[in-house]
Formats: sequence, C-alpha cells, structure tokens
Amino acid sequence: MDQWILGILGFVSAFLCLIGLLLVPVSANIEGDALNALKTNLADPNNVLQSWDPTLVNPCTWFHVTCNSENSVTRVDLGNANLSGQLVPQLGQLPNLQYLELYSNNISGRIPFELGNLTNLVSLDLYLNRLNGPIPDTLGKLQKLRFLRLNNNSLNGRIPMLLTTVISLQVLDLSNNNLTGPVPVNGSFSLFTPISFANNQLDILPAAPPPPISPTPPSSSGVGNSATGAIAGGVAAGAALLFAAPAILLAWWRRKKPQDHFFDVPAEEDPEVHLGQLKRFSLRELQVATDNFSNKNILGRGGFGKVYKGRLADGSLVAVKRLKEERTQGGELQFQTEVEMISMAVHRNLLRLLGFCMTATERLLVYPYMSNGSVASRLRERPESDPPLEWSIRKRIALGSARGLAYLHDHCDPKIIHRDVKAANILLDEEYEAVVGDFGLAKLMDYKDTHVTTAVRGTIGHIAPEYLSTGKSSEKTDVFGYGVMLLELITGQRAFDLARLANDDDVMLLDWVKGLLKDKKYETLVDADLQGNYEEEEVEQLIRVALLCTGSSPMERPKMSEVVRMLEGDGLAERWEEWQKEEMVRQDYPAHHPHTDWIIADSTYNLRPDELSGPR
Repeated sequence: MDQWILGILGFVSAFLCLIGLLLVPVSANIEGDALNALKTNLADPNNVLQSWDPTLVNPCTWFHVTCNSENSVTRVDLGNANLSGQLVPQLGQLPNLQYLELYSNNISGRIPFELGNLTNLVSLDLYLNRLNGPIPDTLGKLQKLRFLRLNNNSLNGRIPMLLTTVISLQVLDLSNNNLTGPVPVNGSFSLFTPISFANNQLDILPAAPPPPISPTPPSSSGVGNSATGAIAGGVAAGAALLFAAPAILLAWWRRKKPQDHFFDVPAEEDPEVHLGQLKRFSLRELQVATDNFSNKNILGRGGFGKVYKGRLADGSLVAVKRLKEERTQGGELQFQTEVEMISMAVHRNLLRLLGFCMTATERLLVYPYMSNGSVASRLRERPESDPPLEWSIRKRIALGSARGLAYLHDHCDPKIIHRDVKAANILLDEEYEAVVGDFGLAKLMDYKDTHVTTAVRGTIGHIAPEYLSTGKSSEKTDVFGYGVMLLELITGQRAFDLARLANDDDVMLLDWVKGLLKDKKYETLVDADLQGNYEEEEVEQLIRVALLCTGSSPMERPKMSEVVRMLEGDGLAERWEEWQKEEMVRQDYPAHHPHTDWIIADSTYNLRPDELSGPR
C-alpha cells in the first residue's frame, strides 16, 4: 500500500515538474508571443515582419523591435509599413513598452482597452489608419504618456474624461475623427487648443462670459453728502499727488538716463501667427534669463542671428534664438515660418519649441537647452578632456536624425523640407539622442507639389546639385544633405574643407570619400578619434546608405522612410545591388557631373553657416 502511494506521489511530482518546464519558456517568451499574435492578425504585403520568428527565445533580434538591457521590449516601430488588419489585446502584455508606433497604415477595428496596461508607455502613435469605435477609458491609466496621436481615423463616441488626469501629456491630436460630445477643459486638457480636436462632431466650447459690471450706486443729493464728497475728493487728490511724485521723479530720471535698448510692446504682437500650445514669453523674462543677452552666454551664431543660453525663473535651462535687430530681408518671414512649422511638427527627434517672444523690436524663439551641443561641435570642437563620440552613439545619431527627417517629410501636412541638413544642425540631448534642429531654412510644402522654388540657401558641401543648378528643392535635397551628414559622422571631417587641398585631396567630403573607396583605403575613412573601436561591417553599411543618399539624380535617392528601414537592417542589400548595377552603367556612359561645379556664387554664399561652438 505504501509503495502504491509513493508511486502516485512520484507520478504527481513528475507531472508537476513537466508542467513547470513547459510554463517556463512560455512566460519567458510572453512578449514574443504577444508580438507574434499581432503579426498573425496583420496582413503584411511588403514582408516588413519577415524577421519576426516565433521560435526565438525573445523578439529582441527582430527588425522594428527595440529592447532594453534586460531583453524586454521597449519600442515597436511599424509606421508607414502598409499593414492592414486589426490590433490585438495581447499588446497589453508588453510591460516595459515605451513607444508604440503604428501610424500611417491601413489598420482597422477598435483600439484594445488592454493598452491601458502599458503603464510605461510614453508615445502612442496610431494616426492615419482606419480605426473605429471609442477611445478606451483605460488610456487614462497611462500616467507617463507624453504623446497621444489618434488623428485621421474613424473613432467615435466621447473623449474619455480620464484622459485629463494624464498630467504628463504634452502632445494630443484627436482631429479628423467622428468624436462627439463635449471637449474636456480640465486637467491636462487645459493646455490644448482647438487644433487638437478639429474636424470632429464635438460640442463647440462656449465663449467665456464677460466679467460682471459692478452697478454704480445712485447719487444722492444733500448738503451732508456734498460735504462728505468734498472731503473724500480732497483726500483722494492728496493721495494721488503723494503717489504721483515718485513716478514723476522716476520719469524725469529715465529721460536723463540713456534709453534701454529693449521694449516689450505686447499690443504690437503679430496677430497673424497662430502658435497653438506655445508659451508666450515677455521680453523682460528672456532678458533676465540671458543676462541681457550677454556675449558670455552665446552658444552659436548664424546668418539670421545668435543663440543664447538662458535660465528661466523656474531654474530650467533654455536656448534663446534671437533674430538680428536690423530688419534683414527674410528675417520676419523666417521667424514666422519657424514658429508655425515647429508648433506643428512634434517628434522626439525634432527640436521642440517651448515658446516665443514678439515685440516691435524683437523676435525670439525659446528651445530646450541641448546639453551636449551639436554633432559638429562634438566631432570637431570638443575639449580634449571630453571623450569622442563612441561608434554606438554615432549609429544612434544616424537612426534618430533619419526618423526626425522622415517625420517632417511623411507625417506633416503640409510636408516640411528642412533644406539645411548637416552635422551642425543635429543637436544632442543629455542622453545623446539626436534632435534635428534649425528649421529656419525650411519650406512648407503641400502634398500635391513635387518641389518648391526659392533662393538657394544652405551650406556648401551639403547642397544637392539639382538645388544649386535650378533652385528647386524637394525632400530629396534633404536626403542628399543627410547622406553627407552620415559621412561627417563616419569620418569626423567637414563637408567642405579647403585644408584638404594641402594633401592634394578633394575639398568636398563626398568626393574625398569616393576617392578613398575607389583606392580601397577604408581605414583612412574612419574618424581617427575612434581609435579602431568600431565594427567594420557597420561602417560599410553606413557608407552604403550615405552613397545611396548622395546620388547625383534625386530620383535615384531613397526616401527618408526607406533610409530608416535600411538603418534598421531592412532592404539595404537589395537597394545596394541595384545601385551598383546602375553605377556600372554610368561608368560605361559617363555624364558630366563635376562636383566642383557646385560651388557657384549665390545670394547666400557669404552667409556664415549656423555652426555651433557649444551646446544649444
């Protein structure tokens, strides 16, 4: 009997162990299972999800998936991937997910309420899809959420009041849906303007009632009242004279003292600039923040003005861009363009505009302070005490800046062309995340247009040949500038450098690189500051992307969204093979495209480029 009981216990124990062994891999792979469920539920005509292999231990090796050091998924990037189908509730099983980007697809169905379990979510981008149904109340549990973009879908129902409790929310776009009911105005929603809710069926917010007018007490006749009035009038006149005397003295002293150069004239602010959710600073605030625009606080200077480091009253550091005092042609237009554009373009890899100041004499923009300066300053102007940019950081900069430019081109309406992409305009935050800055030369562009024609502006060495020869810029001119910027990242050198003539080398970085590649001098290409600490295969991949981006014909260059995919490891080999075949044809039938012809005199040839000598 005892042996029989022992046998049963042994069997149960073995069975439990077997169950335990079966459960371990399932729990370890729960995130992979969740993403595989999403893959199964989506149609993928372009095979973007081809690398999503459910048999792997975790999904960290899959394309378009980013993990942290503990192999937990933190980011899913599937924007603009031509996916269709529906989202799955299993997405709520990614506890460390921070960025869920599924924008610009054909995804339909409802937003799963299980997304409310993603308590670490920072950005939820589901815009430009075919989603329907209500916005889940559970999104109000996402207390770390900063970016919520659900615009251009078919969502209906009311805006959940719980969303107003997400105090971290900085960007909200619910426009172009079928939402109904009132627009919440409390909590975090007090920051948002009607732009965030446009083109819905929402109730129009009532105008604020005028302040009540205090009734004027009826006048009474009588000697007593007259006497009281006379006494009160005398006291009031005496008090007025007592308080007016210091003001008169102060006015006289100011007339004797040289006039202060700055004036804050709120009444003369430009009513045509619609600035959405930006803060309007007073000039006095920015004077105090920058120590009256002291030269010791200058971070950089360019053709339109200077950038100053400042500290606001709350202690936060900012960069204040101040346009030149004299009314140079295009100065005001550049200010308005930059303000309107940056207020519309919000992305983690784009420089965020905090606010502005407009007076009769001043035009100022206020940005977050970028503690690590620009890529150009880190590559070529860093103090010897600071370490050089590591290769892993350079790769991150390449991908982050590509994502920012892709957002400008594909997800702004109208689209935005930067027109001056270079290492000096790629800034670095405290974590060395790339932030595309300086939209001063950018032009807004409608989707139906293929190019805009303007006076040629930019920096020699970064300007695409067709832009110099015709004055026509398109998104492909940005792609060219980005390709040259990649070469700056790899080599550490300037895009245009007369010092290279001393070694009989090409002054144009692109020509210099092509010459070294032709002679197979790969080791000479890479920045000596890296001291060999890089992966040759990764360098080769970046060089290939750069050469694809700097093709002489704009039609041959990839779109920035394609560049992002190639940097993530998707499609580079095929594109490179095509490019090599075309290059062989070009060598057999050469065309006249000398890069030295790019250097032509134009209206901005003598303009100093926006080189940053330090953090911005």
